[in-house]
Amino acid sequence: MQQVAALYIDPRGPYPVLVGPELCWDEARDARTYAGPWPVVAHPPCAPWTSLRTLCDRDGEKSLGVRAVEQVRAFGGVLEQPAGSLLWKACNLPMTSVDVPDFAVEVCQVSWGHVARKRTWLYCVGVPRALVVAGIRTGGEVTHWCSGSHKPGDRGETPKGIKVCSAQQRRRTPMAFAEWLVSLARQAVRP
Repeated sequence: MQQVAALYIDPRGPYPVLVGPELCWDEARDARTYAGPWPVVAHPPCAPWTSLRTLCDRDGEKSLGVRAVEQVRAFGGVLEQPAGSLLWKACNLPMTSVDVPDFAVEVCQVSWGHVARKRTWLYCVGVPRALVVAGIRTGGEVTHWCSGSHKPGDRGETPKGIKVCSAQQRRRTPMAFAEWLVSLARQAVRP
């Protein structure tokens, strides 16, 4: 079975268990330095590429997204970002395509056990498209909302009876979702 490197990850998340700590690159290990040879699952910081971008770019976080795209293109695998990520435009990533080796799909992490819908875009390089499409789940119970307000009429109003996610819940990657991403990266053929 092909090994997989997990880049830009939370060391307390699921990846150290799934791929082993020696194949995890977080902030302390400096994921920017990963130079192969294994395909990757990359989770670069999201905030610089979302509506939160004016509140961040701590120590050049925006550059980490661009570097993660370079690494996925070089070694194959999967990059994960919130739906609507401006990283797609900045790096000229495809939104959808039937072409292999690079394409993108949208999934909802609630289908893998996240408490919120958490629409997510995946950029896949060297991964068989049929394998990705066959593994996409649907369904799941939304108990939390990733953003919004409890004030009626506000843009992004939280639905009645739904809680707002904490920052930790928003960042959390469900184990089942991480397992799927690792399984996809294991099938990647280096471009």
